Amino acid sequence: MSLDLDACTDGELAALSLAGRRAAFAAIMRRHRDPVYRLIRGHIGEAEEALDVTQETFVAAFRNLARYDGARPMRAWLARIAINKSRDWQRRRRVRAFFGLTGGDDNRALAEAMPDDAPGADTAAADRQEMARLNTAIAALPATLKETLLLRTVEGLTQAEAAVALGVSEKAIETRLYRARGKLAEAMR
Repeated sequence: MSLDLDACTDGELAALSLAGRRAAFAAIMRRHRDPVYRLIRGHIGEAEEALDVTQETFVAAFRNLARYDGARPMRAWLARIAINKSRDWQRRRRVRAFFGLTGGDDNRALAEAMPDDAPGADTAAADRQEMARLNTAIAALPATLKETLLLRTVEGLTQAEAAVALGVSEKAIETRLYRARGKLAEAMR
C-alpha cells in the first residue's frame, strides 16, 4: 500500500521527510518550488541566478526541516528561508563587485541594449520591456518593502502569513505594502 503524498498536508510531508521518506520532501519541493522561485526572482531580479538561489533555499530547508513547526504554514517558512538566501546572494554580489570580480551594471546595460531577435511581435516586445522595467523597479525597492510586496502581491500570502514570514506585525505588513505600491507607481511613471 502506498501513501498518496499529494493528499498529505505540509506538516505530514515534513514528518515523513524527517522519517526518511525522500519522496515526501520531493512532494514539498513540487508543491512550493514555483512560488519560492517567483519570490526569489522578484527579490534579486535575475532569472538564472534565481534558479541557483531557489536550489540553495530547498537545500537549507531540507537541512533545517527539524526546526519546521508543522502547525505553521510551510509556505511562510520557506518564504523566510528564500528571503534570507536572497539577501545572502545580494551581499555576495556586492562583495564580488567591490573586488571587481563581476561585470556589474556595465554588462547588464549592454545586455539590455541588445535587440531582441524574436519574430516581429511588437506587442510582445513592449510587454517584455514593461516587465523588465517592472522587475527592475521591484528589485530597486528597499528590502523591507520589496519582500512585503512580493509575498503579498506576487505570492498571494495573507497579511498574517507575510507577517509570520517576515517576523513583523500585520500592521507593519499593511504599511509596508502601501509604501511599496506607492514607490513602485512612482518608479513606473
